[in-house]
Amino acid sequence: MSVYDFTVLSQKGEEVSLKDFEGKVLLIVNTATHCGFTPQYAGLEALYKKYKEQGFEILDFPCNQFAFQAMESDDGINKVCSRKFGTTFTRFKKIKVNGSDAIPLYKYLTEQTGGERIKWNFTKFLIDRQGNIVKRFSSSVTPEEIETSVAAAL
Repeated sequence: MSVYDFTVLSQKGEEVSLKDFEGKVLLIVNTATHCGFTPQYAGLEALYKKYKEQGFEILDFPCNQFAFQAMESDDGINKVCSRKFGTTFTRFKKIKVNGSDAIPLYKYLTEQTGGERIKWNFTKFLIDRQGNIVKRFSSSVTPEEIETSVAAAL
C-alpha cells in the first residue's frame, strides 16, 4: 500500500486519486490560515517554485481541528493563501486529520509513522516517487529546514 491508493476531495468536492501524482515527490501538509505557523506558507511556496520542475508537488490539506484556526470556507482559505502568500501549489478540501472523522489518507500517514496523532497545523509528510513515506516533520520544522530532504528525494 502507498499514498497512491487513496482518493481525496478537491476544493470543489470532486474526487482526486493520488495516483495522479504518481512518480512525483510529494510534501503533504495540514494547514491553517490563522496559526502561528501560517507564515510557513511563504516558505512552502518558495520550495515548490524551486523544485516543481523536477517533479515536486505540495499537497495542502486545510484543517480546522486545532483551535479553529482554519475557519473560512474552502474558497475563503484559497483566497487568503493566494492573496497573502501567493501560493500556487495544490490545495484540497478542508479535512480532519485526527479521530474517527480523519480522512483515510491521514489515518494511513499517522499509522505508517508510528501511530502518533497529528499534534498541530503544518505537520508535514515527505513522500518519495514510489509513494512511500520518507519522513514526518513536526509543525515547528520549517520548509527551509526540510529542503535538503526534499532535494535528496528528488
